[in-house]
Amino acid sequence: MKNINYLNYFFVGVPAIFFLLTFLKITDLIAFGLLFSILTGLFQVTIGGCMLIDEPHNKMLQFYIYGVIFFFFMVCINPYLPQHDFKIYFFYALPVILALHLTLIIYKKANK
Repeated sequence: MKNINYLNYFFVGVPAIFFLLTFLKITDLIAFGLLFSILTGLFQVTIGGCMLIDEPHNKMLQFYIYGVIFFFFMVCINPYLPQHDFKIYFFYALPVILALHLTLIIYKKANK
């Protein structure tokens, strides 16, 4: 579990570093950060699903999977929703919240 924890730090940290460097105008690596975010999402959804299969009664993992399902449901109905600023903030904030949530779950399991 500690190896998964370190791998998760890598997958979450690399896009964060790219975004920070772009925000500070040191380099322009926003495209790499966005592309690496896709890998982060794939890694986290896979790990979250595998962890839920191992522990199906864990409430924190269930909330994570419900959040992922809700996000993809909202992506599917997005074109049918009226234009609103809340929708834009939602699509930026929810993946970050889900990534942090699973990171905390993995951290707690790795340090038991």
